Amino acid sequence: MGHTRRKDKETEVIDENLRRVYQDMLDEKVPDRFLDLIAQLRSQEEPSSGGEAQ
Repeated sequence: MGHTRRKDKETEVIDENLRRVYQDMLDEKVPDRFLDLIAQLRSQEEPSSGGEAQ
C-alpha cells in the first residue's frame, strides 16, 4: 500500500508542475513581432476603403 501512496504523491507533484508550467506560458506576453504580424494580417482582411478592385 505504501507503493500506491508514493505513486499518488509523484502524480500530484507532476500534475502541479505541469499546471505551473502551463500557467507560466499563459502569463507570458505576446512578442511584439507577433502582434505586428497579426495587425498586418487583419489589415489585409479588411475591405479596401479606396474603392479599388483587387
